[in-house]
Amino acid sequence: MRSDNILTMFLGNKKRHSRDIDPDEIFLDSSNLPQFDTHQFEGRLEQPIPKLSLALLWGFFVLVIVLFSIRLGNLEIARGESFARIAENNRLERVPIFAERGALFDRNGTPLAWNEPLLGEEFAARVYNKMRGLAHVLGYVTYPARDTKGMYYKESFSGMDGVERAYNDVLGGTNGTLLIETDAQGGERSTHRESLAENGENLVLSIDARIEEALYTRIENLARDVGFTGGAGVLMDIDTGDIIALVSYPEYDAGVLANGTPHDVETLLADPRTPLLNRAISGVYTPGSIVKPFLALAALQEQLISPDEKILSTGSIAIPHPYLVGEESVFLDWKAHGWVSMREALAVSSNVYFYEIGGGLPQGGGNEERVGLGIGKIKSYMNLLGFEKRTGVDLFGEEIGVIPDPAWKEKIFHDVWRLGDTYNTSIGQYGFQVTPLQAARAVAAIANGGTLPIPRIVTRIFSDDETNIGGKVLPPKRTQLPIDSLHYAVVREGMRLGVLEGTAQGLNIPVVEVAAKTGTAQVGTVKKIVHSWVTGFFPYEHPRYSFAIVMERGPSDNLIGALYVLRGLLEWMAVETPEYLK
Repeated sequence: MRSDNILTMFLGNKKRHSRDIDPDEIFLDSSNLPQFDTHQFEGRLEQPIPKLSLALLWGFFVLVIVLFSIRLGNLEIARGESFARIAENNRLERVPIFAERGALFDRNGTPLAWNEPLLGEEFAARVYNKMRGLAHVLGYVTYPARDTKGMYYKESFSGMDGVERAYNDVLGGTNGTLLIETDAQGGERSTHRESLAENGENLVLSIDARIEEALYTRIENLARDVGFTGGAGVLMDIDTGDIIALVSYPEYDAGVLANGTPHDVETLLADPRTPLLNRAISGVYTPGSIVKPFLALAALQEQLISPDEKILSTGSIAIPHPYLVGEESVFLDWKAHGWVSMREALAVSSNVYFYEIGGGLPQGGGNEERVGLGIGKIKSYMNLLGFEKRTGVDLFGEEIGVIPDPAWKEKIFHDVWRLGDTYNTSIGQYGFQVTPLQAARAVAAIANGGTLPIPRIVTRIFSDDETNIGGKVLPPKRTQLPIDSLHYAVVREGMRLGVLEGTAQGLNIPVVEVAAKTGTAQVGTVKKIVHSWVTGFFPYEHPRYSFAIVMERGPSDNLIGALYVLRGLLEWMAVETPEYLK
């Protein structure tokens, strides 16, 4: 073959090959694979994206955009104000403007609690009168407090006891707010008062601080000299319920509780004499014979006995023994008084007389049957006179005491009530417990002829632009008792006779005529510890004030008790505050 033909043939073949399909460009599909499964990826090098996948992908992107938009809107719109406040607070500091706490005054205008500037602080210190006996009446406060960064986490005073607690909202006022603008470095740029402080209101108390201190001192001295662990006393206006003195011994130091060291506070809390207890309203004591005037009143109202009918006291009363057939249970009088009427029984404090009018006397053994009040009516009349109830005094922590009855005995001792339980309750023993304030209040009803006053400490509220003789006067409150007024006169006469020739002769003093009832309550099973009581009122002819004093847990062989506290107080009052004895 010629060379040019060979060349032409070669070139022509080359040209034709360039137009043919390259093997690398071949795509495998069902046309060249007869067994190809069109529903699988086998045999494929590429596959187009399905429409559903594209739709899901686009949906995902749209969802992300929508969620982002919602979040952005929430940050910018819904919470924009909140973030703005945060930013503003980084620039503006709010500082409290402390309100002045209201001051306290006694009935004569003597300052009892006030405020003085406190070095290095934006609030004032609370200062209390140093006269003795005021702690439980006034109470104490805790102060505003800051954290380690100097920010206040507690912006107000808090009353923690006494009047400070009971009238905390009235005394506290309302703090104001000072806005301080700062720069990026924390420097102060300007200040602005956002709101003004409203000072608290001032209070006038019914207390006479002079008598309060005199009563406290006499209770303290007797407790130390004789061995009583504590004591309490109340002197009250029988018509208004104004409390002239309310004393609890021992008392506490308000300064220790407000800002004392931990050691000082621990020492106070560990004191076995419990100085934090307000014994006048929270201390409950076995009353002993001071309940006898109230029992006499109930018996007269129920017409169980006339004032002049006499009962024989041979020194004891005997009834059939509840367990031993043929044996007797004997209940003692403190001495044989002979035949005594109601007035005489009150004067000499005859137990037998009050056993019989309280529990009655079953027939037999030479006894003539007598119907007594029974525990149900005893409890009912004691409730009527305010026992086992709160008096309503404007202080926190008041206890109600106990008048024992069958339900109480079943709960405490899981035993049935017996006649002997009624006898013991009739002379203020067994489970009977009262507070000194309850006793003074009930005696007030006897003294005024049947009105039970609501005791009160605060009598007037006034602001800084008023005087302590103006402001809001709080009206007294009282309850009328459904007992014949003639019966009160009999009981008053019996209590006066007790001072003239009975158990309260120590109060037969020239400075004022007193009517009184003493009581000695045995404490515990061995009966070597006693509470010593005296209750009553003065002046006798025109009563103005009732009183109740208890000396707590003294030796039973001691002959000097609560009566001598009152005597010393009255003799002091005759010189220092004679206006109360007229």
